[in-house]
Amino acid sequence: MASVLSPNAAARHLLRPATRSTPPRLLPSAILHQSGNNSTRNPRISDPQSIAQRLGRRYKSGPYGYTQAKTLVFSRFGEPSDVLRLHTHSISPTLPDGAVLVRALAAPVNPADVNTIQGTYGARPAFSPLLGTPEPSAVPGNEGCFEVVAVGPRVGGGLRKGDWVIPATTGFGTFRTHALVENADRALLRVGGDKGTAGLTAKQVATVSVNPCSAYRMLKDYVDLVDLSVKSFARGDGATGGAWFLQNGANSGVGRAAIQLGRLWGLRSINVVRERATAEETEALKSELRELGATVVVTEAEFLDRSFSARLKEEWTRGDREPVMLGLNCVGGKSASAMIKALSPKGCMVTYGGMSRQSFPFPTGPQIFKRLRFEGFWLSEWAKENPAEKRNTINEILELMREGKFKESPFKEVEWNWDTEEKVLKDAIQGTLEGFKSGKGLFVFGDT
Repeated sequence: MASVLSPNAAARHLLRPATRSTPPRLLPSAILHQSGNNSTRNPRISDPQSIAQRLGRRYKSGPYGYTQAKTLVFSRFGEPSDVLRLHTHSISPTLPDGAVLVRALAAPVNPADVNTIQGTYGARPAFSPLLGTPEPSAVPGNEGCFEVVAVGPRVGGGLRKGDWVIPATTGFGTFRTHALVENADRALLRVGGDKGTAGLTAKQVATVSVNPCSAYRMLKDYVDLVDLSVKSFARGDGATGGAWFLQNGANSGVGRAAIQLGRLWGLRSINVVRERATAEETEALKSELRELGATVVVTEAEFLDRSFSARLKEEWTRGDREPVMLGLNCVGGKSASAMIKALSPKGCMVTYGGMSRQSFPFPTGPQIFKRLRFEGFWLSEWAKENPAEKRNTINEILELMREGKFKESPFKEVEWNWDTEEKVLKDAIQGTLEGFKSGKGLFVFGDT
């Protein structure tokens, strides 16, 4: 969590024991400079609540304006229900140079967040003592929308109180009510540019930087499907639509984003989903994805059936004259093997997940005779290498949301107030990978 709290800043400014009965020894500098008086003086202060009001605080305030914060932390890897704890601490109103204090508005729970807590994700967080936990700890959560509530001296990037921001990189630690963020101009992305937050909700903003960005980059960076569409029509060979792509896990956040972006870019998609408990529920899911813009939706059983190759050729691709050049794989196992068979010669399969937890072979024949290409996509590493491009991608998707052209994935709201019990928060995270969900968990912060 180096981008949020550094050792020096913590030692100088940030943390005090989370007690409301023992005030800090030093008065916050933010209230020492009285308007209309050129001299600096030390006023007598008897009402901490009045300090909070004068500073415009919208959050819990302890003595002398110290912000009371609650944070989910873990000090060892394991199941969320076993290792997560809700920790309370204080943040000083005296902000370091270049730092801002932010208040959480919304934060989704992604599968990668759970994997990070379990210790099975590709990157492991460092455990730190800076939050004053009994043992060194880390804060989970990679994605969220925050409001800037206080700005330190010499903060760059045009950040101002009231701005909405999102973490510039993963590993921020978003499952918390507040955070003090150093080097804020680099650690945070301001939302909306000149248009600000008009036409956007915190829930939309909180869910923009992972799944939609992943879908956007995978559709753009491996096969130029738009160019393929243009050339197909230009040849005058009777093309009936844009270029095809194929994806499993089509009901996921990435899958839904890919469907919508593909529709906006004139592409066609073949989407594989798991069967639901009843035929009616499965058909309802198919209809929902078709309304988003999916061209074809099939179940996993249909996809794995021997008849699928014939259906692909005869029903959708005009006898293979319209090739399937890109496959997006987040399942692995048999589903990935079926995708290899479905891809056209010189096609590319991009793997970004392994939900089945089953490996799959890279068969020699398709690599040699179909000249297939196999790639892996990890958003965290891509973003480190392309920070400006990530910012541009987020801004473009937010603009589509603002215009009503892109719909966020369904989510199940979990309200996080000051009095919300630890178990409620832990259960929301623990259940992320369990069974069919009506939507991903989304912490919505209220009275914090």
